[in-house]
This record gives sequence, C-alpha cells and structure tokens, in this order.
Amino acid sequence: MFEAFSASAITVAIAEIGDKTQLLALLLAARFKNKTAIILGILIATLANHFAAAWIGQWASGLISPELARYLVAGSFFAIALWVLVPDKVDAEDSPLYKYGPFLATLVLFFLAEIGDKTQVATVVLAARYDALVAVVLGTTVGMLLANVPVVLAGHFSAERLPLTLIRRGCALLFALLGLATLLW
Repeated sequence: MFEAFSASAITVAIAEIGDKTQLLALLLAARFKNKTAIILGILIATLANHFAAAWIGQWASGLISPELARYLVAGSFFAIALWVLVPDKVDAEDSPLYKYGPFLATLVLFFLAEIGDKTQVATVVLAARYDALVAVVLGTTVGMLLANVPVVLAGHFSAERLPLTLIRRGCALLFALLGLATLLW
C-alpha cells in the first residue's frame, strides 16, 4: 500500500512539472488572488479525475490475464516516457469560466485539462500495476499538489525559470525505468 502511494506521488509530481495543468495553475494564480480557492479546486478536480482513472485502470486489469496486463502496463510506461518529452501548452488562457470565480473555474478547468493528460494516463497505469485504488488516488493527488501548490502560492513565478528540458528527460527516464521494472518483476 505504501509502495503504491509513494510510487504514485513521485511519478505524478515529476510528470506534472511543465505539464499543461501546471501551466494552468500558473495562469490561474496570476488571474485570481484567492490562492486557497485555486488549491481547493485543484484538490477536488484531481481527486475526482484520478479516482475515475484509477477505477478504470483496476477494472481493465481485471479483464485481461496478469501476463498481458504486465506487458500493457510496461508498454504504457514506455509510451508515457516518450510523451513527457513533448512540451505542453495551456489551452485556457481566457476562459468564460473565469466569471464564476477561482474555485469553480479551477475545478472545471483542471478536471477537463486532466482528461487524457499524461498524469491521468499514468494514474490508469499505476492503478493497473498496483491493486490499491485508494493508495494510488491519494498518491497521485499528493503528487499533483506537490507540483502545483508552490506554483499557485508563488503566482508571479514563471515556469520558464525551470530547466524543463532536463526535467522532462529525467521524467522520461523515470517512466522508462518503471516500464523496465514492470517487465522484470
């Protein structure tokens, strides 16, 4: 259970650096003064989105043989390793949701931005790998908060100051190692 939690938290925290939802957090922090509302929106959106993703991952892993599941999970980790090398950009620079305030705008925009995002896919894969839905959801949510809360609190902070290429490469290496570990164990 602790392994599922910690692996999920570390994986998502690293994958989230430079991700479009982190850029969205930066945009929301620059737009709204109520940082608590933004953080709560991120928390609830992530819990809901990642719970659905983890549930799908566990459900899908029960439909196939453990051997095939192992290869699919490993292949997914390798695919995510390649995916994280591609820089993201934010799609909601001027959203009509902003008129509903920081909490609702964050809740809806984060939930939608996470659909099909690499951290959501990673959540599906992690839930398929570990048979611990709650630990995976809590871990991925903590990872998301570890990556986004500092950005929200330092709203003037620019993601451009981070060595994103180096971070993406390190994240890709992490996912490739997870894929390799899945194949070997």
